[in-house]
Amino acid sequence: AIRSHRQIDIIIFSFYQQHYQYPIMMKLTILAAIAASAAAFAPAAPAATTTSLAAFESELGSQPPLGFFDPLGMLDEADQARFDRLRFVEIKHGRVAQLAFLGQIVTRNGIHLPGNIDYAGHSFDSFGNGWAALEGPNAIPQEGFSQILLFVGFLEASVMIDVEGTGNEHIGDFRNGYIDFGWDTFDEETKLSKRAIELN
Repeated sequence: AIRSHRQIDIIIFSFYQQHYQYPIMMKLTILAAIAASAAAFAPAAPAATTTSLAAFESELGSQPPLGFFDPLGMLDEADQARFDRLRFVEIKHGRVAQLAFLGQIVTRNGIHLPGNIDYAGHSFDSFGNGWAALEGPNAIPQEGFSQILLFVGFLEASVMIDVEGTGNEHIGDFRNGYIDFGWDTFDEETKLSKRAIELN
């Protein structure tokens, strides 16, 4: 049957209403919600800084472009002992995170220790990488995982500590008069630069 242009326009409009009206309404609703939530990101009035924060603005790691950065306010009304404790924890956790990331890169590249991990003949590369090493069909047995936790506890309690009186130069200097790796050959400017790089 031949239809007039008017009938074709009505069919097209009806098809459009059935299939495209709701997506457009949904898009307009989302757009309105985004516009309304933009007020949440409007700049707030600057908060009054306390005098204790000014005391830490000259500490190592406070450098451009952020300067002194304490978004959670953990140093509000803090003293030097609190700052030193948080700096110690920051350095320790940063080093642990770096080692964990390096472990991911190495094992994901297929580099594993040679030999077997146990007397049953399981090789180191027979276990999964990352989270798969802890859970799943190729996971390390519970006894092995317990040994890993005990070793980490030993490192936390005996190695990654700051022993006073052993010649440590700064917070987070875990050499404790034992390991050097050439640190003492650097001049003061190089030492400060390397410490600032680690913090930032």
